[in-house]
Amino acid sequence: MKKTAIILGATGLTGSYLLDLLLMSEDYEKVKIFTRKTTGKKHPKLEEFIGDILYLEKFSNDFKADDVFCCIGTTKAQTPNKDEYYAIDYGIPVSTAKLCEQNQISTLSIISAIGSNPKSSVFYSRTKGEMEQSVLKYNIPNILIYRPSLIYGERKDKRLAENIATILINGLQFLFIGKMKKYRAITGKELANALFLGVKKTGHQIIERDQFLENKN
Repeated sequence: MKKTAIILGATGLTGSYLLDLLLMSEDYEKVKIFTRKTTGKKHPKLEEFIGDILYLEKFSNDFKADDVFCCIGTTKAQTPNKDEYYAIDYGIPVSTAKLCEQNQISTLSIISAIGSNPKSSVFYSRTKGEMEQSVLKYNIPNILIYRPSLIYGERKDKRLAENIATILINGLQFLFIGKMKKYRAITGKELANALFLGVKKTGHQIIERDQFLENKN
């Protein structure tokens, strides 16, 4: 039986690539996206729900699917206010998990970040760690948390710091071997592919960069 997917963050770097993969896949008959602005795409499988996803519970009646992908994330540059940052990077994924439990959705895939730790002294890492901790408490059969390092690729919004970091990291990729492999940068396209293929994984898993494309359940 063909499935329905939901994406949050479909207008972002990784989410936009993931949307294309899901629309092309024969495994899915419908792809729902919940977003603040339209993607501009026209496709018979695509359903867009436009609104403020900080209040995701308003979409509860339409939030029904087999697989949910949460590709939400902001940066300090985009969202300098810590309360607003927390509402996005913690609040939206946790609200997503709540709706997945409520609507008996079987698989939730979330993009987090390397170094996530609820006890970290670094606000960014602590926020991601607290998010992971909260999400994993929900009664969802399969929760897949991906921890990439730097995600790079062509963005509509130019992030200067990330562009500089990308150039530096690409030049040093050969150094990231063995246990350091998880610190390698990854393109949005590669990460989207990992989420797309990883949906067959089962249970509650935290997946580091070097494990993204392993075909293990």
